[in-house]
Amino acid sequence: MKIKKITKENDLKTAFEIRKEVFVEEQGVPLEGEFDEFDTLNGQCEHILVYYNEHPVGTGRIRILDGFGKLERICILGPFRKFGLGKIIINALEAIAKEKGVSQVKLHGQTQAEGFYKKLGYRSSSNIFMEDGIPHLLMLKEFSAKS
Repeated sequence: MKIKKITKENDLKTAFEIRKEVFVEEQGVPLEGEFDEFDTLNGQCEHILVYYNEHPVGTGRIRILDGFGKLERICILGPFRKFGLGKIIINALEAIAKEKGVSQVKLHGQTQAEGFYKKLGYRSSSNIFMEDGIPHLLMLKEFSAKS
C-alpha cells in the first residue's frame, strides 16, 4: 500500500475515474455534482491516490478553508474496502493539513461511515443533512499542527 500526492494530469484523471465509479455509478450522485472548480492541479486543493498491489484504488482531496482542512471526495473502490485503506487516506490528508499548519479538519461524512470516522478521532457536529441525495454529518477533528 502506498499513497501518492497527485502532481500530474494522468493521475488526476485516474482519481476522477475512481470517484466516478464510487460516487456516480455506485451511489447515484449526479455526474455534474461530483466534479467542481477544485478538481485541478492549480493548488487550491491537494489530491492523493492510494495504491493496493501497485494499482490505484482510492482517492481523496483536501482544501484549506476558513482555517480548517476540509477533507473531501474520499472513496475506495468496492473490492478494496476491507484493507484499511480508508484510514491511510485520512491519515495522509491530515498530514497535509499539518504540513500547512492547520490544527483542525472537517468533512461531510456519510452517516453510514460515522463509526469509521469516530474511530479516527472525529466527532459529529451537526444534525443529519442531505448532500447529493445521501445523508451526511459534519464531522470535526482537532490536533496539534506540530504532531
